[in-house]
Amino acid sequence: MQASIRIAAGPALQYLLRIGDSALVLAQRLAEWTGHAPVLEEDIALANMALDLLGQSRAILSHAGTLEGAGHDEDQLAFLREERDYRNVTLVELPRGDFAFTVVRNTMMATFFRLLWERLAASADTELAGIAGKAVKEARYHQQHAADWLARLGGGTVESRRRTEKALAELWPYHAELFASDEIDEHAASSGLGPRWSELREPWSAEMAQILGEAGLAPPATVPFLSTGKRGVHSEHMGFILAEMQQLQRAYPGGVW
Repeated sequence: MQASIRIAAGPALQYLLRIGDSALVLAQRLAEWTGHAPVLEEDIALANMALDLLGQSRAILSHAGTLEGAGHDEDQLAFLREERDYRNVTLVELPRGDFAFTVVRNTMMATFFRLLWERLAASADTELAGIAGKAVKEARYHQQHAADWLARLGGGTVESRRRTEKALAELWPYHAELFASDEIDEHAASSGLGPRWSELREPWSAEMAQILGEAGLAPPATVPFLSTGKRGVHSEHMGFILAEMQQLQRAYPGGVW
């Protein structure tokens, strides 16, 4: 059984891991829809978006490994860390849920990622800026696709609207973590690596209000809750998703196709 790797705790590396890990875990959740989506076209669309996110994660984790300088590649960073060394937001690790749950989560995350990639395209880190320049095009499609489905579900049947409202109520409290700034964000902003995530709160809220409005929905009330996944303190669901993600690499160290 392959042992876990230990990673450095530098703020620039942690900032990159928050991005790469969030894309990685969301890709895993979307991949769970393969063969289970409500229509064949959506089965393919969700799989393709999962691949986009996986590509974004791979690029970020590869760059993070270079930045760390400890010889870890993207596969080791993706599969051989302990749970508390992952820095994804809690929102992406929540169970797959039904289709409405996935649509709402995709809308929230794609809107956030698009705004983040747009800002990262001007990063002082030229490698990160290049990754962002490609990723933002994919995020725009993801956002439009999710927003279109949200409008269809919100304005559809009584059942589709009920499920969408339920998903929105369950997911909304987790969005606060996206915009909680700390010393890692401060370092990124001061070094020119990337923006404080808190700087994206206002445009994200405005865009989400517009998207929800077009679906005949309203943002739920804010609650005093802050999840802590990007600080390495995860929900009970994270261990299960990592067990599935890591099984092959742990059982067959260094295995390649």
